[in-house]
Amino acid sequence: MNIYSYHLVKVSFFTGVKNLLFPFKAKGLLYSDVMANMRLGSPIFSLSRLIVTEIAVFAQWEDEKALNDFLANTPFGKQFSKGWFVKLRLVRQWGSILGLVVQDLSNESEIDDSPVVAITIAKMRLLQIPRFIKWGRPVEKLVRDHSGITLASASIRFPNTVSTFSIWKTTKEMTDMVRGHSNTPKPKRHVDAMKERDRKDFHYEFTTLRFMILSESGQWNGNDNYTKSK
Repeated sequence: MNIYSYHLVKVSFFTGVKNLLFPFKAKGLLYSDVMANMRLGSPIFSLSRLIVTEIAVFAQWEDEKALNDFLANTPFGKQFSKGWFVKLRLVRQWGSILGLVVQDLSNESEIDDSPVVAITIAKMRLLQIPRFIKWGRPVEKLVRDHSGITLASASIRFPNTVSTFSIWKTTKEMTDMVRGHSNTPKPKRHVDAMKERDRKDFHYEFTTLRFMILSESGQWNGNDNYTKSK
Protein backbone atom coordinates (compact mmCIF):
# COMPACT_ATOMS: atom_id res chain seq x y z
CA MET A 1 0.00 0.00 0.00
CA ASN A 2 1.19 3.53 -0.79
CA ILE A 3 2.48 5.69 2.04
CA TYR A 4 2.76 9.48 2.20
CA SER A 5 5.13 11.77 4.05
CA TYR A 6 5.28 15.44 4.93
CA HIS A 7 8.56 17.09 5.91
CA LEU A 8 9.55 20.45 7.36
CA VAL A 9 13.27 21.14 7.15
CA LYS A 10 15.39 24.18 8.02
CA VAL A 11 18.22 24.70 5.52
CA SER A 12 20.63 27.36 4.29
CA PHE A 13 19.42 29.89 1.73
CA PHE A 14 21.53 28.26 -1.00
CA THR A 15 20.25 24.77 -0.17
CA GLY A 16 16.67 26.05 -0.08
CA VAL A 17 16.95 27.60 -3.53
CA LYS A 18 18.59 24.44 -4.90
CA ASN A 19 15.81 22.24 -3.51
CA LEU A 20 13.16 24.48 -5.06
CA LEU A 21 14.85 24.62 -8.46
CA PHE A 22 15.88 20.97 -8.69
CA PRO A 23 13.27 18.67 -7.12
CA PHE A 24 14.65 15.36 -5.88
CA LYS A 25 14.14 11.96 -7.43
CA ALA A 26 14.18 8.63 -5.62
CA LYS A 27 13.41 4.97 -6.15
CA GLY A 28 9.82 4.29 -5.20
CA LEU A 29 8.82 7.98 -5.28
CA LEU A 30 5.47 8.40 -7.03
CA TYR A 31 4.81 12.12 -6.51
CA SER A 32 6.42 15.04 -4.70
CA ASP A 33 6.08 18.78 -4.17
CA VAL A 34 9.00 20.77 -2.76
CA MET A 35 7.94 24.23 -1.57
CA ALA A 36 9.08 27.19 0.51
CA ASN A 37 7.37 27.39 3.88
CA MET A 38 5.09 30.30 4.83
CA ARG A 39 3.47 31.50 8.04
CA LEU A 40 -0.31 31.20 7.91
CA GLY A 41 -2.03 34.59 8.06
CA SER A 42 1.19 36.61 7.78
CA PRO A 43 1.16 39.91 5.82
CA ILE A 44 1.49 39.43 2.06
CA PHE A 45 4.61 41.59 1.89
CA SER A 46 6.71 40.24 4.75
CA LEU A 47 9.73 38.01 5.31
CA SER A 48 7.51 35.40 6.97
CA ARG A 49 5.37 35.09 3.84
CA LEU A 50 8.07 33.23 1.92
CA ILE A 51 10.79 31.45 3.91
CA VAL A 52 13.32 29.94 1.51
CA THR A 53 15.35 28.61 4.44
CA GLU A 54 12.41 26.43 5.50
CA ILE A 55 11.45 23.71 3.04
CA ALA A 56 8.13 21.87 3.03
CA VAL A 57 8.02 18.54 1.19
CA PHE A 58 4.95 16.42 0.44
CA ALA A 59 5.59 13.01 -1.10
CA GLN A 60 3.80 9.84 -2.16
CA TRP A 61 5.76 6.55 -2.01
CA GLU A 62 5.20 3.03 -3.27
CA ASP A 63 5.50 1.74 0.29
CA GLU A 64 7.16 2.46 3.63
CA LYS A 65 10.35 0.65 2.61
CA ALA A 66 10.87 3.10 -0.27
CA LEU A 67 10.52 6.05 2.13
CA ASN A 68 12.83 4.51 4.73
CA ASP A 69 15.48 3.70 2.10
CA PHE A 70 15.30 7.29 0.80
CA LEU A 71 15.75 8.76 4.29
CA ALA A 72 18.65 6.47 5.19
CA ASN A 73 20.59 6.14 1.95
CA THR A 74 20.31 9.27 -0.21
CA PRO A 75 21.75 12.79 0.20
CA PHE A 76 18.33 14.44 0.00
CA GLY A 77 16.82 11.86 2.33
CA LYS A 78 19.53 12.28 4.96
CA GLN A 79 18.93 16.02 4.79
CA PHE A 80 15.17 15.61 5.22
CA SER A 81 15.61 13.10 8.05
CA LYS A 82 17.33 15.83 10.11
CA GLY A 83 14.12 17.86 10.12
CA TRP A 84 10.60 17.01 11.26
CA PHE A 85 8.32 14.66 9.35
CA VAL A 86 5.24 12.50 9.59
CA LYS A 87 4.35 9.26 7.85
CA LEU A 88 0.75 9.23 6.68
CA ARG A 89 -1.96 6.93 5.31
CA LEU A 90 -4.50 8.54 2.96
CA VAL A 91 -8.14 8.07 3.98
CA ARG A 92 -9.99 10.65 1.85
CA GLN A 93 -9.41 12.71 -1.29
CA TRP A 94 -11.42 15.44 -2.98
CA GLY A 95 -10.40 16.86 -6.36
CA SER A 96 -7.21 15.95 -8.22
CA ILE A 97 -3.72 17.16 -9.10
CA LEU A 98 -1.79 16.04 -12.18
CA GLY A 99 0.75 13.41 -11.17
CA LEU A 100 -0.87 12.42 -7.88
CA VAL A 101 -2.61 9.12 -8.58
CA VAL A 102 -4.45 7.58 -5.66
CA GLN A 103 -4.08 3.84 -6.04
CA ASP A 104 -5.65 2.80 -2.77
CA LEU A 105 -7.23 4.36 0.29
CA SER A 106 -7.04 3.08 3.82
CA ASN A 107 -10.06 0.95 4.70
CA GLU A 108 -9.75 1.93 8.35
CA SER A 109 -12.67 3.96 9.64
CA GLU A 110 -12.07 7.54 10.72
CA ILE A 111 -12.62 8.22 14.40
CA ASP A 112 -14.06 11.60 15.36
CA ASP A 113 -11.83 12.00 18.42
CA SER A 114 -8.53 10.92 16.80
CA PRO A 115 -5.83 13.27 15.42
CA VAL A 116 -5.90 13.91 11.67
CA VAL A 117 -3.77 15.65 9.03
CA ALA A 118 -5.24 17.76 6.22
CA ILE A 119 -3.28 18.86 3.15
CA THR A 120 -4.47 21.01 0.26
CA ILE A 121 -2.58 21.54 -3.01
CA ALA A 122 -3.67 24.07 -5.63
CA LYS A 123 -2.44 25.17 -9.03
CA MET A 124 -3.47 28.80 -9.23
CA ARG A 125 -4.96 30.71 -12.13
CA LEU A 126 -2.48 33.61 -12.16
CA LEU A 127 -5.12 36.28 -12.81
CA GLN A 128 -7.18 34.97 -9.87
CA ILE A 129 -4.40 35.31 -7.27
CA PRO A 130 -5.66 38.71 -5.95
CA ARG A 131 -9.12 37.19 -5.34
CA PHE A 132 -7.55 34.12 -3.78
CA ILE A 133 -5.54 36.27 -1.36
CA LYS A 134 -8.62 38.32 -0.43
CA TRP A 135 -10.68 35.26 0.45
CA GLY A 136 -7.86 32.96 1.53
CA ARG A 137 -6.11 35.04 4.19
CA PRO A 138 -9.17 35.13 6.51
CA VAL A 139 -9.31 31.33 6.28
CA GLU A 140 -5.58 31.12 7.05
CA LYS A 141 -6.17 33.12 10.24
CA LEU A 142 -9.19 30.98 11.16
CA VAL A 143 -7.09 27.81 10.91
CA ARG A 144 -4.00 29.34 12.52
CA ASP A 145 -5.91 30.53 15.60
CA HIS A 146 -8.21 27.53 15.97
CA SER A 147 -8.00 25.73 19.32
CA GLY A 148 -8.17 22.38 17.54
CA ILE A 149 -4.87 22.94 15.68
CA THR A 150 -1.51 21.66 16.91
CA LEU A 151 0.49 22.70 13.81
CA ALA A 152 -0.50 24.63 10.69
CA SER A 153 1.51 26.12 7.85
CA ALA A 154 1.33 27.05 4.19
CA SER A 155 3.87 26.69 1.41
CA ILE A 156 4.48 27.90 -2.13
CA ARG A 157 6.45 27.04 -5.25
CA PHE A 158 6.56 29.65 -7.96
CA PRO A 159 4.92 30.46 -10.15
CA ASN A 160 1.55 29.07 -9.05
CA THR A 161 1.59 26.09 -6.65
CA VAL A 162 0.28 26.76 -3.14
CA SER A 163 -0.41 24.30 -0.36
CA THR A 164 -1.62 24.15 3.24
CA PHE A 165 -0.81 21.62 5.94
CA SER A 166 -2.53 21.21 9.30
CA ILE A 167 -2.61 18.76 12.18
CA TRP A 168 -5.88 18.65 14.12
CA LYS A 169 -6.42 17.25 17.59
CA THR A 170 -9.58 15.49 16.37
CA THR A 171 -11.35 14.85 13.08
CA LYS A 172 -14.51 16.42 14.52
CA GLU A 173 -12.80 19.75 15.22
CA MET A 174 -11.53 19.86 11.66
CA THR A 175 -14.88 19.02 10.06
CA ASP A 176 -16.68 21.50 12.32
CA MET A 177 -14.31 24.23 11.11
CA VAL A 178 -14.95 23.30 7.47
CA ARG A 179 -18.73 23.46 8.00
CA GLY A 180 -18.60 26.76 9.89
CA HIS A 181 -19.55 25.30 13.26
CA SER A 182 -16.41 26.25 15.19
CA ASN A 183 -16.65 28.06 18.50
CA THR A 184 -14.45 30.87 17.17
CA PRO A 185 -15.02 34.45 15.97
CA LYS A 186 -16.37 34.58 12.41
CA PRO A 187 -16.59 30.78 12.10
CA LYS A 188 -17.97 30.82 8.54
CA ARG A 189 -14.83 32.24 6.91
CA HIS A 190 -14.03 28.88 5.34
CA VAL A 191 -17.62 28.34 4.19
CA ASP A 192 -17.72 31.82 2.62
CA ALA A 193 -14.43 31.24 0.78
CA MET A 194 -15.70 27.94 -0.61
CA LYS A 195 -18.86 29.63 -1.88
CA GLU A 196 -16.72 32.23 -3.63
CA ARG A 197 -14.58 29.48 -5.16
CA ASP A 198 -17.70 27.73 -6.43
CA ARG A 199 -18.87 31.01 -7.96
CA LYS A 200 -15.59 31.47 -9.84
CA ASP A 201 -12.71 29.10 -9.29
CA PHE A 202 -9.32 30.38 -8.15
CA HIS A 203 -7.53 27.26 -9.43
CA TYR A 204 -7.32 25.06 -12.46
CA GLU A 205 -6.28 22.07 -10.32
CA PHE A 206 -7.07 21.53 -6.65
CA THR A 207 -7.15 18.67 -4.19
CA THR A 208 -7.88 18.25 -0.49
CA LEU A 209 -6.36 15.21 1.21
CA ARG A 210 -7.10 13.78 4.64
CA PHE A 211 -4.69 11.40 6.38
CA MET A 212 -4.43 9.18 9.39
CA ILE A 213 -1.10 9.57 11.20
CA LEU A 214 1.25 6.59 11.30
CA SER A 215 4.26 8.15 13.04
CA GLU A 216 6.06 11.42 13.79
CA SER A 217 9.83 11.97 13.84
CA GLY A 218 12.16 14.85 14.65
CA GLN A 219 11.45 18.31 16.01
CA TRP A 220 9.98 21.48 14.57
CA ASN A 221 10.38 24.76 16.42
CA GLY A 222 11.32 22.88 19.58
CA ASN A 223 8.32 20.56 19.60
CA ASP A 224 8.25 16.84 18.84
CA ASN A 225 4.70 15.73 19.67
CA TYR A 226 2.35 17.61 17.35
CA THR A 227 0.47 14.45 16.46
CA LYS A 228 -0.22 13.26 19.98
CA SER A 229 -3.88 13.48 20.94
CA LYS A 230 -4.30 16.21 23.59
